[in-house]
Amino acid sequence: MVSIGDFEGFPPEAFDFYARLNDDDNNSREWFDANREIYEHAVRIPMEALLSRADDDGWGDGKVFRPNRDVRFSKDKRPYKTHCGAVISFRDGTGRASYYAELNATGLRAGCGYWELSRDQLDRFRRAVDDDRRAVDDDRRGGELVQVAERAIAAGVEVTGSTLKRAPRGYPVDHPRIELLRHTRLAGTQSWPIEPWTHTAAAYDRITGLWRAAQPIADWLEAHVGAATEPRRRRGE
Repeated sequence: MVSIGDFEGFPPEAFDFYARLNDDDNNSREWFDANREIYEHAVRIPMEALLSRADDDGWGDGKVFRPNRDVRFSKDKRPYKTHCGAVISFRDGTGRASYYAELNATGLRAGCGYWELSRDQLDRFRRAVDDDRRAVDDDRRGGELVQVAERAIAAGVEVTGSTLKRAPRGYPVDHPRIELLRHTRLAGTQSWPIEPWTHTAAAYDRITGLWRAAQPIADWLEAHVGAATEPRRRRGE
């Protein structure tokens, strides 16, 4: 087995690998197998090393996602993802927010938050955001999230998540926090283009720096939404 070693950044070959994989003519099993050694040494092993250091620093045990796409329910039949993603505490059943790192053809991306909300989680999320019509004990929850999001944005974090085109059923379109209510998931993210530091250990500091900056969003979600209490729906259901 190849030793993971210390995290020393992502080499230029990693970004070039995904730049070429983005070409539909290259997104095939034959091309990937021919370039698998580059994927292993320039992409997977450095990402594993980043997760190992994060675990040592107390972020938790993580995993690198498989490069293969699930094409069963997709019109896009390309077999390989055009990025490498890694995550800590995703679907661990505790309600803890997930920490995400990604490498793609144009640079790096990191995130922290809830990437999926089950039906019961979404209901609790909306109830917490919609605090102006709730009991006095709940009055601070929605306003607190607004303040948390504003501070994160000021720190360079992008507050993101899939959103509905309209207000969710049962909520007025002129609700003071309608933008938050339209979210069906919530996370703080940031992206960086390829720079000299991406090829060094400084990439770890950038990624974990984003995790820290977005941590207040995660804390709010953990406090007011928590773990799912119903089974996760599978794709195609």
